[in-house]
Amino acid sequence: MEKGKLYVVGFGPGSFDHITARAVEALQESDLIIGYKTYVDLIRGLLTKQTVVSTGMTEEVSRAQEAVKQAELGKKVAVISSGDSGVYGMAGLMYEVLIEKGWTEATGVEIEVVPGISAINSCASLLGAPIMHDSCTISLSDHLTPWDLIAKRVEAAAQADFVIALYNPRSGRRTRQIVETQRILLKYRSPDTPVGLVKSAYRDRQSVIMTTLSEMLNHEIGMLTTVVIGNSSTFFYDNKMITPRGYQRKYTLGSEKQPLKPHQRLRKEAEPWSLESMSSIDEQITTEVVEKAPTIDLPFQKVSSLDMALQALSMIDGDEEELGEKAITYVQQKIESIFELAVSPGVANKQFTTKQMTTLVEVVGEKGTMEYTPNHQIVLRIPTSDPETVTSKLSNAGFLLSPIGDVLTVKACDFCDGEKTDAIPYAEEIQRTLGGLSLPKELTVGINGCGMACYKAVMDDIGIVFRKGKFDLFLGAKPVGRTAHPGQPVAEGIPPEQIIDKVTAIIEEYKEKAHPNERLFKYFKRVKEIQGYKYQDMAPKIEIEPAPCGD
Repeated sequence: MEKGKLYVVGFGPGSFDHITARAVEALQESDLIIGYKTYVDLIRGLLTKQTVVSTGMTEEVSRAQEAVKQAELGKKVAVISSGDSGVYGMAGLMYEVLIEKGWTEATGVEIEVVPGISAINSCASLLGAPIMHDSCTISLSDHLTPWDLIAKRVEAAAQADFVIALYNPRSGRRTRQIVETQRILLKYRSPDTPVGLVKSAYRDRQSVIMTTLSEMLNHEIGMLTTVVIGNSSTFFYDNKMITPRGYQRKYTLGSEKQPLKPHQRLRKEAEPWSLESMSSIDEQITTEVVEKAPTIDLPFQKVSSLDMALQALSMIDGDEEELGEKAITYVQQKIESIFELAVSPGVANKQFTTKQMTTLVEVVGEKGTMEYTPNHQIVLRIPTSDPETVTSKLSNAGFLLSPIGDVLTVKACDFCDGEKTDAIPYAEEIQRTLGGLSLPKELTVGINGCGMACYKAVMDDIGIVFRKGKFDLFLGAKPVGRTAHPGQPVAEGIPPEQIIDKVTAIIEEYKEKAHPNERLFKYFKRVKEIQGYKYQDMAPKIEIEPAPCGD
């Protein structure tokens, strides 16, 4: 007899817009559909001539056994789950039933698990972005798991400051679990912690409620509700629930002028949406010990990540009594992130002092990195939860601090170690006026103090060369690639008092009109004219076959 096949299909939240193409194919290829009656009704519109077997909610084992039996008889069988079949769905149970029968992949019926959108994902999309950092899911149903074990998992997740998604929070006969869960969480989280209640996500009776940890039980919560509880950094904004990733590379996303105090733009309240970095494994945990007398204010004490982990593990293992008075009652977590910025001794100065080198070693430490760049800056990547202290130390050491990314960078020569000083004030003014400005693509302004142009300003996006008391201006260099070329000379003999305004006007036009990710030379070639300067093709007049990087 020809072997059949088992599909274990997760069909997502229930709307046809959110089911994968592979899930639809699996359903339509099947001879038999097996599932909980409510779930069958949700996907019935996708079925054609398939036989349907539906059962009650608690009959998962019988459904799995019947599916295996029919597959062994040569049929293609789809066992369906809402959300993802591998998250509180039927996938694990299907394998358990197969293994009990002695199944192996080589000799048994073929099985394919078709993934779907789990409730934590679909509900998060309706709430905003609440699971942008570490999160976990916990089912409060004690139908298959003892409540004591579930409670210990809630306790451990609360202490570890996870964003928590609660599945199966309450049913008609099971009401105390959600109350007990709230009590546990309030030991470690602020009563104002954001909570999202999503019922029937992407179905006809969808409901989305924003509330707080202390108020969540004042709203209807049932089996079709997913409860998403924020961590210590989650916040509400304009009816959205957002958990920042804690990344601190970007500075100010909407500001046209980038001030030279990066730490002021890196506070969580100023930029909670920073997106470009990596969370550090080491996290500094600050714990506030709350005494019985609420009028007593106690200082914060530091608790190491190791102590927190050991405490959570001991609670899972059932050793709560050993903790005694060390039990933590409130957690506020400072998430350590990779803070990125560029430093240099100055616009014209290229000489590092001993104090500066020592400061670099101190702030970067064992876990950070330093990288010297072609722009004569050192890019620092420092794991820290306190970027303000880092920038303060660097500033006190005399460093010029700059953001990195799609911003304007000023690169200048050393003006012959300060002997040719006439152009230095203009270079420093360009840095003060435009340095760090957010742009469609990274852009470098190169400045040379004499006609030798030994720091290759003509190979920068905008090149400025001081010669005979005036400035020559170059635009649109292509600094890299096999068709690299210098910028075209667009003006000679610009009076010093005019150079700042001319460069600023060019930058402002480019910022306003360039496409996202469009380099200046591409923009110049596309529009043919910038601030009255006409485009001329400076590329080599040879045909070169395109090739990707690395070939």
